[in-house]
Order: sequence, then C-alpha cells, then structure tokens
Amino acid sequence: MQFKQYPSYKNSGVEWLGDVPEHWQVKPNKYVFKIQKRIAGTLGFNVLSITQKGLKIKDIESNAGQMAQDYSKYQIVNVGDFAMNHMDLLTGWIDIAKVTGVTSPDYRVFEVRNEKVSKEYFLHLFQLGYRDKILFAFGQGAAQMGRWRLQSEAFNTLKMPSPSIEEQQKIVSFLDTETARIDNLIAKQEKLIELLEEQRKSIISHAVTKGLNPDAPMKDSGVEWLGDVPEHWTVLKNRHIFNFSKGLSITKENLQESGIPCVSYGEVHSKFGFEFYPEINDMKFVSEEYLETSKNCLLNSGDFIFADTSEDFEGSGNFSYLNSNSQVFAGYHTVIARLKSKQKPRFFAYIFDSNAHRKQIQTQVKGIKVFSITQGILKDIYSWLPPVHEQDLIVEYLDNECKKISLLKAKQIELIEKLKEYRASIISHAVTGKIDVREFDA
Repeated sequence: MQFKQYPSYKNSGVEWLGDVPEHWQVKPNKYVFKIQKRIAGTLGFNVLSITQKGLKIKDIESNAGQMAQDYSKYQIVNVGDFAMNHMDLLTGWIDIAKVTGVTSPDYRVFEVRNEKVSKEYFLHLFQLGYRDKILFAFGQGAAQMGRWRLQSEAFNTLKMPSPSIEEQQKIVSFLDTETARIDNLIAKQEKLIELLEEQRKSIISHAVTKGLNPDAPMKDSGVEWLGDVPEHWTVLKNRHIFNFSKGLSITKENLQESGIPCVSYGEVHSKFGFEFYPEINDMKFVSEEYLETSKNCLLNSGDFIFADTSEDFEGSGNFSYLNSNSQVFAGYHTVIARLKSKQKPRFFAYIFDSNAHRKQIQTQVKGIKVFSITQGILKDIYSWLPPVHEQDLIVEYLDNECKKISLLKAKQIELIEKLKEYRASIISHAVTGKIDVREFDA
C-alpha cells in the first residue's frame, strides 16, 4: 500500500522527530499531561503490573514475581490514566489503564490535562519512544543494571508532536484498521507454524512407535500411552536403559561469563529444546574448579539433560541432548540421563520428544503451580528399543522430515518478522506525520 506525504513540512526543532507537517504543533509534555501520585492508603485494589504486553492485573495469591510487603503504599491508577515504567527505558513499557487499581510508587502515572487529545494517539507515540529507544536518549542512571530512568523534569520538557484532535483521531482510526489487518496476517502465519509443529510431532510419534515398515507384525507394548509396537522391538523401563544423576547444586549466583559451559533448567525450557551445541549456542559458564569437585556432573556427548521442575504442566518432560564432544556441565534443577549401552542417542531424543513418552511423564508429575520431574519418575517411564540398525534408519528419516518442516517454519518466522517490522514502521510514520492519512476511510 502506498501512502502520500503531507503537502508541506517544517523543521520541528526536535532531533528525533525531524520535519513535521507545517500545520502541526510541537509541545512539551507538561502542557499536555499532568503527573499524578495518589497513594492508596488502603488495601482492596487490583494490583497492576506494567508488562511488555500491557497493564496486567497481578495475581498476588500466586507469589509469582516480585511481591510488595504493603500494597496500601502503592499509587492509584484510574481508568484512562497512563502508567509508565520510566525506571527502565530499555525493557520498560507504557499503557493506558482499563481498570482502576494500584501500581508501584516507583512507576509514573499521569493523565491528560484536557480531553481535547486522543490518548491512543499519544500512547502510540510513547510506545514508539520505548521501541525505537527514543526515550533512552533522555534518560539517566545505570543502564547496565537495568536502571535507566526518565526523570520528571525530562518527561515534562520532552517535546512531542501535537496535531489537532481531529487529525489525532484520524491517525488512530487508520492505525486501528491497519494494525488489525497486519495482526490478522501474523496470526495466520503463527497458526501455520502451530500446524507444522503438530505435523512434526505426529511424524516423530509414528516413526518412533510404529517404525518405518507398515507391514511389520505388531504386539501389545503393555504401555497405555504407547499401544502396539513392532513385534521385534523391546520395551523396557528407562532405569534399564539409562543411568541417572543430578546436575550441579548451584544457584544463578555461581554463573559467570567465562569458564566451562553450563546448562540449567531454564535453558532447557526456553532456549535449547531438542539438542544443543555449546560451540554455537549462547551459554552461561561456571568456574573450572567444578572439574575437580563435581566431575560427575559433566555431560558426555549424547547425554540427555531434563529440567527437574516446570512452571507449567505442558513443560513437564522438557529435555535437551548434547550433540557435541565439548565439556558442558549440567546445571541447577536438572537430571542427567546417560545410555548404559551402545544405542543411538539421537533415536532416544526423538523418543523423548514423542507424545507417547511425554504423556507417561505427565501422568506421574506432581504439583499445582510448579511441577516436579524426579529421577524416580524418569526411571519408571517406559522406552522402546528397535535394533540399532533400525534406530539409524528411523533417525535418518526423521532428520530429513524435520529438516523440511524446519525450513518451512523458518520461512513463516521470517515473514512474521517482516510483518512486525512493517507494523512498527507504519505506526512510526503515521504518528510523526511522515505519511498523510487524513483521507483514510476505514
């Protein structure tokens, strides 16, 4: 879609803003907004947290995240107020409150001085300020410690474009329509990725439980989640196939920027997945002293590392396997599984990635908000062993099929990133007057 520019422009006098339409005003924030600090003085309010996904009601019963001792000392946020994490201009965010509540007294709450402005227009501007690091240039503090803040004086004197209310509303209407269209395209691509992942899981589950020969005689495995398997396969509990041990008894404080690579449960859940390569993956490290004191926590090539806790039920059974000869430690909250005999580790990686194996784990885990995956659970789960040459054939087949799916997913991910870039660009161009959308008809 092609967008025209305004007929004439003028220098805004603001470096980050550049030229603006000739009829636009540029005003310091203090003429548009008023900072508020209303301490609640009592309990009973919704507690609001400013996140990258907006202003969310905090579940204070779950004890998740940082918790305050006394929410009566929090400040009130009314419906329609802006709430801004001005303490962290690197990863902070801003949103408009849709419910009344309280939020940290360290945050900035402000309201418009009169109703002749579109709050949504200015919300787009402020969010652009975070996304493009515009606000960062006006901050001060210690950025390396996540404390780069926008002081009150800097906020009040920060100049923003201010077209007429009618034009602000036109811009918001245009962006509502255009971003909804882009978001719909992104959602379709994300759905395709979900379908591709389901296809990958289905291919893996069928290959590792039924084999590649559709005419092979079958037998009852005796395992509820497994069903029939080829007659010549052996079904055993993991305790007969693997030796199990635990990772290092350390905390985050023991991690450093150099030394021996270390994988803890957090990386298993969110970073590595199926396999990892310390030569190319971004990793944390521990001191080389652990080579003397905790050598049994070193992984061998082909070892598996399970996260022994999960904050969600679906993550129970998450693992990764070391596809490298490099020295790597299993870190905190992990369980190591090492094959006892010369089987094919990659075949078992596919087994562990199958629904038949994961379902067994999920029927055994215990917990409500945190789920524990113990060595005892992993030892009592069943795996199945084709002959080694058949393991090789299944691995070769799955590697090829999964590679095809990965390439398709990569294309969808690339398209999503381009759509997100376009979305950000169209917002930036509209709210700063680089394109003229006054004649836009939703």
